[in-house]
Amino acid sequence: MDGILVLEDGHFFRGKRFGGEFSALSASGAGEVVFNTSLTGYQEILTDPSYEGQIVTLTYPHIGNYGVNPEDSESSGLRAAGLICRDYHPVPSNWRSDRSLGDYLAAANVPALCGVDTRRLVLLIRDVGALRGVIRPFDDGDDLPIAGKLGEGVDDARIALLVEEAQGHPSMAGLDLASRVTCKRAWTLGPDDAKKHVVAMDFGIKLNIVHQLVALGCRVTVVPATTTAIEILALRPDGLLLSNGPGDPEPVTYAVETIRYLLGKVPIFGICLGHQLLGIACGGKTYKLGFGHRGGNHPVRDLDTGRVEITAQNHGFAVAASSLNGREVVVTHTNLNDDTVEGLRHKRWPAFSVQFHPEASPGPHDSHHLFKRFAELMDRPLHPGLKS
Repeated sequence: MDGILVLEDGHFFRGKRFGGEFSALSASGAGEVVFNTSLTGYQEILTDPSYEGQIVTLTYPHIGNYGVNPEDSESSGLRAAGLICRDYHPVPSNWRSDRSLGDYLAAANVPALCGVDTRRLVLLIRDVGALRGVIRPFDDGDDLPIAGKLGEGVDDARIALLVEEAQGHPSMAGLDLASRVTCKRAWTLGPDDAKKHVVAMDFGIKLNIVHQLVALGCRVTVVPATTTAIEILALRPDGLLLSNGPGDPEPVTYAVETIRYLLGKVPIFGICLGHQLLGIACGGKTYKLGFGHRGGNHPVRDLDTGRVEITAQNHGFAVAASSLNGREVVVTHTNLNDDTVEGLRHKRWPAFSVQFHPEASPGPHDSHHLFKRFAELMDRPLHPGLKS
C-alpha cells in the first residue's frame, strides 16, 4: 500500500497507486468523492465533463479489464480529478483496446488508487453524504489499518495534514463549473443540408448526445455556455438543446436568463444540468442531494405513460418539486428510488427536460426515444406570435 485517500471528516482509505503522478503540489487528486454504480463504461465516466472536480469511486470491483480506446471518450480528455477502485487489471483483453486504463490515466496525470475497500467507502458516503477528499502518496504506513478514521485509534500527523488539505478544497455548492468545462468557441457536426439545425448550449456536453442528434438527421452547432439569446437566434436554430454538465446550477445565472428569453421562441430539450437550468428559468429551485445519482441502473417512471425506464444518471443536484407549485410546468418523470423530479414539460411552450441521460453511454438505451420526441417537437409549428 503506497497511496491513500483522506476525507474531510478524518476517514482514510489506503490503496495501491496507479495512473497519474501523486503529488501534494498537483491540483489533481483533490475534489468531492462520489460513487458510480455502473458495471461498465469507466472510460465514458472519466471523460464525462459532469465529473469535473470529483474523485470517482467505482462500485463494480473489476476495473480495467477491457482497456480504453479512441472511440469511447465523451469529451476531449479526462475530466475526473481521480479514480478509486477495488481491483485494477493492468493487462486489458479486448480487440478495441489500444492501451491500458493505467496508461490512459498517467498520460493525463489523473491519479488512481486500487485495492481500496470500496464497499466501506460507498456505505460511508451513503450515510453522511459526498465528502471532499484528496488522493496522495503514503509510504511507510504499515502500522496503520487499511481503512480507519483519525482520532479513533489512529493518531498520525501526516493524515491530519491531509484532512486539513481536504477541508480546504472548495465545496461543489455555489461553484459555476459549467464555465470551466464549456467549449471556447462554437463547433458543428452533421451535414450542411440537414433537415434540422440544433444549437446545443455546452455546459459540459457529452459527445454521444451530439451523435444521437446527428443520427436523426440534424446538424448540431455546439456553442459556449455564455452565448447570448440574440446570438443563438442569429444561428436560426430549429431547436435548442441544453446539455448536461457539472456542479451547482444556481450560479449559472447567465444561462438561466438566456433560457428564459428563448422559451417560446424555439423548441427546447434539457438534459441533466440543462434540465435543472430549465426548471430554474421556469421559476423553480434546486437543492443538493446527499450523495447524488450516479450509475446506469436508476428506475424512472414516466407519469404520462406509466412506463418505467432504467436510466443512466450523473448529478448531485435536483429540482425541488415543491418549488414548481403554481408554475407553468408539470412534472413528467419521477425517480422510483427517492421520488425526486426526473422530468419537466412546459404547459404552453415547446420545452421539456429530463434529469437522466437518454444518450446513455454507458448505460441502458430505454430513453433513446426522447431524441425522436425532440425531433418531432421541432417539426411542429410554434404558436403564432411566439417568435416575435
